[in-house]
This record gives sequence, C-alpha cells and structure tokens, in this order.
Amino acid sequence: MKILMVNKFLYPNGGSETYMFKLSDYLSSHGHEIEYFGMEHPDRCVNNSINCYTDEMDFHNSSSVKKITMSLKTIYSKEARKKIGKVLDNFRPDIVHLNNINFQLTPAIIYEIKKRNIPIVQTVHDVQMACPNHKMYIEELSSTCQKCIDGKYINCVKNKCLHNSTMKSAIAAVESYYYHGRNTYNLVDCYICPSKFMADTIIKAGVDKSKIYVLHNFCEKHQNIPNKQTDKKYALYFGRLSVEKGIKTLIEVCKELPDIHFVFAGTGPLMDECRKIDNIEAVGFKTGNELKGLIRNAAFSITPSECYENCSMSIIESLSMGTPVIGSDIGGTPELIENNKTGLIFEAGNKSDLKRAIISLYKNSENTLKMRKNCIDSSNNTIEVYTDKLIALYEKQINQNRGKQ
Repeated sequence: MKILMVNKFLYPNGGSETYMFKLSDYLSSHGHEIEYFGMEHPDRCVNNSINCYTDEMDFHNSSSVKKITMSLKTIYSKEARKKIGKVLDNFRPDIVHLNNINFQLTPAIIYEIKKRNIPIVQTVHDVQMACPNHKMYIEELSSTCQKCIDGKYINCVKNKCLHNSTMKSAIAAVESYYYHGRNTYNLVDCYICPSKFMADTIIKAGVDKSKIYVLHNFCEKHQNIPNKQTDKKYALYFGRLSVEKGIKTLIEVCKELPDIHFVFAGTGPLMDECRKIDNIEAVGFKTGNELKGLIRNAAFSITPSECYENCSMSIIESLSMGTPVIGSDIGGTPELIENNKTGLIFEAGNKSDLKRAIISLYKNSENTLKMRKNCIDSSNNTIEVYTDKLIALYEKQINQNRGKQ
C-alpha cells in the first residue's frame, strides 16, 4: 500500500511527530511504501521523492511585514495546496494520512486531495477543530474553556487566547469560521480519535459521528521489566513543566511532603520554581533509555494535568513499563487509568486530593506492587495490534472510495 503521511513538522517536535515516525517505520518494515509532506526545516528527517515541501515559517526571526504575510497564510495556504498536488501526482498514494496540519499547511490541502478522489484518514492529536487555540485552556486564567465548542469562535478574540494577542487570536478565529462554514472537516473520510473524550469533542464541533473511530495510541512492548529498586524510591513526573500540566499544584503538594523524593524530567517555564524545592530533583529533558530507566524504576508516575489531555503518552509509557500512574480526572486521562487497579484518579487542580493519592501509593508498597502487575497486563495495545486495526481502516476507506467512483 502507498501511504502519504502529512504533518506540518517533519522533524522530532512533539507527540504527533513521534506517533507518525514510529507508525511509519513499522508500516515500512512490513512492505508499505511511505512518503511525507509538510514544511521544510533544517531538521527535517523524512522526505518525498520529489523533495517538495512548503517554505519554513519562522515567526520568531522574521520582520513585522513578513509576520503579517505569514499570519494570513495560516488561514489558507495556496502554496501548501499547490505543492501537495505535485506530490500526489508523482507518488499517487492509495490513501493520505493527515496528522497536524493547521496553520503551517492549513485544511486547504484537503480540497487538493479530494480533487483526486484519494481517501483521507486523519489522526486527531489536539482539539483544534473545537478550539482555535488548540488547547481549550486559557493560560491567563489557568482554567479550561469550552466557549468556542458550539461555534462561537469570537470568544477566542475576546479572551486573546493565542499568546495574549488580539491579532493572532482573530486570525485563528477566522480560520475556524472559514473551514467550519465550508464544512471542510467533513470531507475527511475517517477520523482516528485517540480517546473517547476527543471523539465527543469533535462531534460537538460539527464532525459527522459516522466518520469517527476511537483507537488509543499504541505502546511499546517491553520485555524483562525488572523489579522496582526500593533503595531509589521516588515519584516521577515527566513532561512539560508548565501551568496547564498541573505543575504549580504539584509543586505545592511537594512542599507539603518533604519526606517524599520527587523526580521531574522535562523543561518549561516552571523549571526554576521546581529547582527551588529541596525534595524535587529536576533532571531536565530526558529521552531514550535514560527516560525509560527513570520510568521503570519510579514507584509511580504523576500526570496532574489541568488541561484536557487527549491520550497522554506519558501514561501509556508508564503503564507499559509496569509503573502505576496518578492522573487527573479530566480529558482522556481517566480512560487510560483503571482507578485503584493501575493507578489512582484525583480531582484536577485539587491539591488535597492529589496529596492523598501520592501518600496512598508511596506508603503502601504492597498495593503498588499489585498495581505494577496490573499495569503490565493492561498494556496490550502494541504497535502490532494498533497497525492491524489501522490497515483495516485504510482498506475500508479505499474500498468505499472505489465504490463511489
């Protein structure tokens, strides 16, 4: 099968890229032909056979005039539409798999794909279809927000949701009005939602329910997971150190539990605050075997997000290595953690409830060991299982598309 993977970033930048690269590598290893389309960048690590990509958009190091030009381009990119057309005509894929496309590529590319009667599958990595800010979270208020979910995107402008900028927020709102007004998103044949929460969210935003398939993200299969090293007992947080991830609340809890050792792996705006706390060991950004070692040897990990997580890879990675998880009760998080079996659920933003959960797991080693076994047993959505389901979806869309012609 020939598959065109589309994502605005074609280099390691976040969860959607990790997902795309791992999935594509596995598909390639099983005989499928993969090419990529997205934005050019010095760190681009994948390609298409005619080396055709959109120009890099650097908002940080551009003149004011160029920033305005690029901002307008984020609503509808003629360049992206033209260039993906060239890639499609050269590669002739059986199916196009979209990931994150808004702003740098724009949904304008959907029209170019459908013009050639090629079926489209899209993995929904964030809530952009329901929220112009992609977050459903207002940073200045440190609170979740659903004001735009019913189509009232003017709220994005009123709250200056994008970087506290009226202009940026207005451009994002215009983009939402434009594509929802044209019903563009329903031109996609199938949406893969990594959580029921995400599925419900985009349905409320106007996506046809019949186009949605819920499939949690895949996990790595780990063999010979060692027993916990009790002489290095610690609670682990790994991810971005920012307010919406619940780090301020977690820091306050850490202060009240001086006898518990916390390890924070990651970077972000709250890094300096973390380093001021005696029982927090802020080790910075970690990847690969170093991160796996931290996860594997932790007593448990904590995902205290106060924004709506979709399908947190930090939870999936923890469970796959036998590490129980304490997670907040919003977004897709409760779908991944079986309360009192593979971890504990607490009320998002509730400091006393989070403190209770941490003490409960840290003090009760016997219960934590039981949870560890449950975690390993529950981690069965491997990339092999995931890809079998994905290929079946691909084939279904291809066959349905042929039937329409």
